[in-house]
Amino acid sequence: MAAQRIRVKSGSKFEDLYKYSRILKTDGWIYSSNTSGRNFATREMVESAVGQTEQSLKTLRTALAAVDADLGDVVQFGICVAERDDLDDVMTTIARHIDGNDPTHTIHIGPLPQPEMKVELSIIAKVRDKSAADKVLHVTV
Repeated sequence: MAAQRIRVKSGSKFEDLYKYSRILKTDGWIYSSNTSGRNFATREMVESAVGQTEQSLKTLRTALAAVDADLGDVVQFGICVAERDDLDDVMTTIARHIDGNDPTHTIHIGPLPQPEMKVELSIIAKVRDKSAADKVLHVTV
């Protein structure tokens, strides 16, 4: 029997306009669309990259909670930053929210869809048993 897909909408007008979901959960895996730092309830976007990162994480956290997941379940972050100079601040902000999880990262630096946008985040997650500790391997490369 096929697993039920769960689609989560966050209130972005573009989700309806362009027919996509903020989060899609299927077979225990969770995928997100790119998530900007816009507050979808107020339509406001703060100017700083840190503020936009905080809002992106808040939106993702809320959407993940709707499918019984959290940022600790993230296995990969997609991080898009408009300006290289903002990357350290964005990465530090993300790190504060995922302490101990250490997911993989894919980073892109370049123009974003709207001129006021400084960061967009996306995630891939898999709900896991939080009582089972991660095994951490250190290798020499």
